Amino acid sequence: MIEASVIASPFLGIFFCLLHVIVSLVRTWSYLVHQIQCLIISSGLLPQYQNINLDRLRHLAVVIDSEDAKNKSKVHQLLCWLSDIGVKYVILYDIEGVIKKSDKAYKKSSANPSETKCLDFAPNMLLIFDMFGMTVEIIFYTDEKEAAAKGANYLCSNYLKNQDDTLNKLGPKFTEPDISSALKAVGHDGPEPDLLLVYGPARCHLGFPAWRLRYTEIVHMGPLTSMNLVL
Repeated sequence: MIEASVIASPFLGIFFCLLHVIVSLVRTWSYLVHQIQCLIISSGLLPQYQNINLDRLRHLAVVIDSEDAKNKSKVHQLLCWLSDIGVKYVILYDIEGVIKKSDKAYKKSSANPSETKCLDFAPNMLLIFDMFGMTVEIIFYTDEKEAAAKGANYLCSNYLKNQDDTLNKLGPKFTEPDISSALKAVGHDGPEPDLLLVYGPARCHLGFPAWRLRYTEIVHMGPLTSMNLVL
């Protein structure tokens, strides 16, 4: 048995090395194919991507990594592009609230008319504002954490007010409609996006409120700095 294990060990090592090489080659090939496809689409060579039908896209969410969100010109450019292609409602999110805190950057004037179009925000920088026919909602992690706390407090208060002594031993049972109505009551019942675009290194929604992602398609777009927009 000892001799057999000694003989099999080198073969197992070679097998795992080959398996690792094959998996690495497959991942590299998939990445290259994806990059080539993105390049072809962004260059406008494929006719099926030239005319975008946004009839089914009622609400769009954009999650931006906080480091990428510091690049204000790229954020402005993205919002301009979304407005130009006809998006009507955008939910803009970054986990640290960089976009929401840098309100002065949205008020700067510009000599470039196309850029000025995107910088004409509401003067008091509300959470929700209009921008040339497109509604923009800005949220970050602290806002939604507060929403969850208020919703839980609302549910608990209602339960204590309406509890029956005969059912007291069963404890509270909250359903999905109960949670939705609680969030609506505390003013955090925003629309659920049909599509969520994630800009940044992480392939996740970075803390975007989960109760608004029940039927949302999530697409990772890569770093915001590598964004290439073609109209």
